Amino acid sequence: MIHVDGVVGVGKSTVTEILAKERGYQKFKEPGTHANNPILKNFYHDRKAHSFSLQIFYLNSRFRQLKEANKFDKTIFDRSIYCDIIFAKMLHANGEMTDEELELYLDLFENLTEHWKAPKLMIYLESTVDTAIKRIETRGIDYELITERAYWETLNKNYRDFFDNFNYCDLLRINVDQLNFVDNEKDRQYLLKLVDDKLAEIEAQNLITNK
Repeated sequence: MIHVDGVVGVGKSTVTEILAKERGYQKFKEPGTHANNPILKNFYHDRKAHSFSLQIFYLNSRFRQLKEANKFDKTIFDRSIYCDIIFAKMLHANGEMTDEELELYLDLFENLTEHWKAPKLMIYLESTVDTAIKRIETRGIDYELITERAYWETLNKNYRDFFDNFNYCDLLRINVDQLNFVDNEKDRQYLLKLVDDKLAEIEAQNLITNK
């Protein structure tokens, strides 16, 4: 199992699609995005009113996907259930989730961790805020476009802090500021080699550990 994550607009879906196609992974898209999420659009217009319900929606949806993933040998996820913690804590820090809501969310998260297996690899797609905003503008989703820059800056910082202390599984950080996986074949091959090499390193370490 591989999880792919990073800030909004960084290219998670593209990387997930490439690895699924080129390496034979069963792909799991981010649940409830854009058109079929009953809460997301309202959240961007009024985060305080919809933060807790949105976080529970994602936690429940991602947990359902993890159970479904048990049916397959090789799976890859567009976004990770672990990174939902970033959003919950950030919303709480902004006063958009209450103390009680955050405590309940984290308690539920910890309870659920007992019922899924950690992925073999987490891929963190790292970028500057400027790169992420440029890509957000390119895809043109209205409720993302109205979001203030300060929100994206805070989100990016929280992602970096989270992955600086990440210890749930092996981690591969890829800075994507100068990479174009959509139009550049050389960049796609670079991505595949990075992932292949990291997985080989993990397998070699597992062999040593299990001797």
